[in-house]
Amino acid sequence: MQIEQLIQYLALGAIPILFAITLHEAAHGYVARHFGDMTAARAGRISMNPVHHIDPIGTVLIPVLLFVISHGTFTFGWAKPVPVNFGALRHPKKDMLWVALAGPAANLFMACAWALVAKLALAFQGNYFAAPLYGMAIMGIEINVVLMALNLIPIPPLDGGRVLVSLLPYPQAVKFARIEPYGMFILLALMATQVLGLILWPVVKLLVTAINFIFGL
Repeated sequence: MQIEQLIQYLALGAIPILFAITLHEAAHGYVARHFGDMTAARAGRISMNPVHHIDPIGTVLIPVLLFVISHGTFTFGWAKPVPVNFGALRHPKKDMLWVALAGPAANLFMACAWALVAKLALAFQGNYFAAPLYGMAIMGIEINVVLMALNLIPIPPLDGGRVLVSLLPYPQAVKFARIEPYGMFILLALMATQVLGLILWPVVKLLVTAINFIFGL
């Protein structure tokens, strides 16, 4: 990929990535507050301001490096985790499900919102801003679908792992939750062996195709 094209990709992808990560984390805090945990609210983390959520390594360095290495075909990142005290939820085990699903649900919502932006850009073809806006919107769809699918993998501390802990009977949930300290190492191992891609990309492709079909893109 030429340097000019790379800069263009980074410029188009910066806003979708920031919004994808920011809204994902804010959604966790908002739903946690709804179910009784005020931890994120007191920490000022229920916010649309990216500054409150940016992690220099996970939000900036890693996504940019992966984006460059993959020639614009893949990126992955994270924000500062929103603090949630699951014990403060009114029904900790049951409410954990909704707190965990809030982040992926926010990404699905944003993917659909970017699809509407892409549709709008197509309606104004020929306008100076239509082409870059369309490119940004398509990246917004793909970035949010990737983050949603990735976070739903049932490995704690990913959201899918929290969902599974919530759904399992208590004895099995306790045993499964014990792998959380090793969850990121498991994820990195899956990435290094390319198993993660084999699992993730068919799901991502299916979801992106479905969104494009629904919105007529």
